Amino acid sequence: MAGVPELGSIVGDFALPGGELIGSSFERRDFELCKQRGKPLVLAFYPGDDTPVCTRQLCSYSGGLESFAAVGAQVWGISPQGVDSHEAFARRHGLRMPLLADEQRAVSRSFGITAPRIGVRRAVFLIAPDGTLHWKHVSLLGVTFQSVAALSRELAAFT
Repeated sequence: MAGVPELGSIVGDFALPGGELIGSSFERRDFELCKQRGKPLVLAFYPGDDTPVCTRQLCSYSGGLESFAAVGAQVWGISPQGVDSHEAFARRHGLRMPLLADEQRAVSRSFGITAPRIGVRRAVFLIAPDGTLHWKHVSLLGVTFQSVAALSRELAAFT
């Protein structure tokens, strides 16, 4: 993967293992950024499964999937925990978006969002259908997150 993406630049490809809760089944597979070309994508990096703010954030985004789908966007949650942890997290909270495991933090590092002590900063990157980085927000402390409404407004600007 290339260096830290800048606004307007093409986001370098990556692939991560993950899974998605579909019905009562957690379907595991590799998620590849290049296969999302042609569709907008929300990358929601979060520090950890089952932590208070992360749980609120991912539950909010899962509950708002219809708003994202209305503009053709998919949401991927990405954190350093493994796929087994993601499955338990998704099942516990009914999360209906793909959760990807960046266990080595390579993708997080490539987006410039790793940090001492906390591991990964809470961050959201909006990728346009042509693969360019359209918008980003990186939290310094990570105690709040971007709302579904705010992200939907930004997505509507390029869809």
